[in-house]
Amino acid sequence: MNILITRPLIDAEDLMGKLFSLGHKIIHLPTLRIVPAKLDPIDIKQYDAFIFTSTNAIRNLKVTENDKNKLCFCVGSMTEKIARSKGYNNTISAGGTVNALKNLIINSKEIKKNDKLAYVCGDQITLELDKELLTEGFKVKKFVNYFSEKITSINESNIELIRKYPSNVIFVYSLRSAESFNSIVANYSLAPMMTQSVVMCISKKIADFFNKAGWKKNKVFNPGNEIIELEKIK
Repeated sequence: MNILITRPLIDAEDLMGKLFSLGHKIIHLPTLRIVPAKLDPIDIKQYDAFIFTSTNAIRNLKVTENDKNKLCFCVGSMTEKIARSKGYNNTISAGGTVNALKNLIINSKEIKKNDKLAYVCGDQITLELDKELLTEGFKVKKFVNYFSEKITSINESNIELIRKYPSNVIFVYSLRSAESFNSIVANYSLAPMMTQSVVMCISKKIADFFNKAGWKKNKVFNPGNEIIELEKIK
């Protein structure tokens, strides 16, 4: 199959390698540019646990000192993998969605309601997790440590690849990425060869966006299950 990946290369490289080894044709079309925020290092001693809702939150993390035993709640397996690669060994992973992460924290026996939680995220979020946890009685402070900028232009070589190998499946990982990708398709008149593709979305909110934009085949999946989902499409 011809598969289009919209994630930045640093997040997509492993998946692209696996898909290529299975015989798929891969087109990489990143739709977001990640920019670190100007943020003072987090005083790690002031918090009992971290909450990470993306891999970029960990990559852009700055702390006053290292505490590799600090409890880390991670939204999914990839985020947990990056946390562990940074040396954090006390990690807990949710099922890949922020709602699952919220429920994991609420039901966790590793923390108490009086514990202080540092919620580290980007500027674009699907759920006000800090506010949700505050209503549950937790003490949470949010740190926005990166911004995502839309990419709405592509080079001629990418346009030629898309036209030569029309995508059977497109993977999209955030609403902002979906908006950027939809703009690219409109700007370069690619809709006739793209809107019949199966668009794999990590949330219903993203799938609803594509439905309203006129895309016909939109499905929700959990990150990490890309290869399993492709087997269902065959």
